[in-house]
Amino acid sequence: MTAIPSFTGDARPYAGGDPYADYRTADFPFTHHADLADRRLGAGVVAANDEFFAERENLLLPGRAEFDPERFGNKGKIMDGWETRRRRGTSAGHPWPAADDHDWALVRLGAPGVVRGIVVDTAHFRGNHPQAVSVEGTSVPGHPSPAELLADDVKWTTLVPRTPVGGHAANGFAVHVEQRFTHLRLNQHPDGGIARLRVYGEVVPDPAWLAALGTFDVVALANGGRVEDASDLFYSPAAHTIHPGSSRRMDDGWETRRRRDRGHDWIRYRLAARSGIRAVEIDTAYLKGNSAGWASVSVKDGEDGDWREILPRTRLQPDTDHRFALPEPAVGTHARVDIYPDGGISRLRLFGALTEDGASELAARHRASTG
Repeated sequence: MTAIPSFTGDARPYAGGDPYADYRTADFPFTHHADLADRRLGAGVVAANDEFFAERENLLLPGRAEFDPERFGNKGKIMDGWETRRRRGTSAGHPWPAADDHDWALVRLGAPGVVRGIVVDTAHFRGNHPQAVSVEGTSVPGHPSPAELLADDVKWTTLVPRTPVGGHAANGFAVHVEQRFTHLRLNQHPDGGIARLRVYGEVVPDPAWLAALGTFDVVALANGGRVEDASDLFYSPAAHTIHPGSSRRMDDGWETRRRRDRGHDWIRYRLAARSGIRAVEIDTAYLKGNSAGWASVSVKDGEDGDWREILPRTRLQPDTDHRFALPEPAVGTHARVDIYPDGGISRLRLFGALTEDGASELAARHRASTG
């Protein structure tokens, strides 16, 4: 695997123009995974020890951080991120923070899972970023309060050891811990500001919850489905199609560039586990002049299985939710939506139930990742 680029030290002071012109970033190998800390999945920053200059909730906002050089408030410069006050020492003789002084924020993941990589983004924090960061994870069932998460009996596992970071940079860290986490603790040493936190990984759903539901969306990201590949990602990620809820605007879906050939576009998915699909829903919400013209859906059973069409090529209407009941359950482990010739869809829903062996496989994975 390619080494993860490391950024350290201050960035140059802002000198006008595009604030991202000197932003330091890289292509991290884990960002094809879902962001488990996506606010749209239900993630939240449940507590922080200090947020004097900028609120902790900014950490999980979608999109990149914004910068307005003229925006000031009663406490100073207003930043689009989480920023704590400057730490001080214990006396005039020792005015510097102690070696172990740090600030922290507790993050509830929107979808519990195995973390593959973390990005601690310090965009626009040029000389006021932390010197180093560290990240820990824990798995606590139910709906723990901040006090319960901070209790002495909660075990925290190190995902990112204390590591120097750079200002105005995307600081990426690969994670190699095969464990399911529900919460993270982001630490900044000794203080400073962080614009965004992204936690990339694989969702591991609770099999007991899915069993209680019976019939559910077997391709939904929150239920353990994921995008494996797509023909085109020009305008927006294919993973948007399996996000929770309905699309709220045009870019909250999947849209491809305009084709000038005789081909077509597609997305391939892996289901939560082997399932029997009973109904298909294809939504083109907010895609009005650029929705797909037609779509078909296919499934295959196993990595080496053959693709079998369960919804033939069907005309789609713009900005419309299309629902199709299947005459009999279609069993498979993977699904593919093909759109013709190009355009986009906002959501794909595949309603069904796990097969007996699918439920056993999911339960085994859950046990292995929870210990």
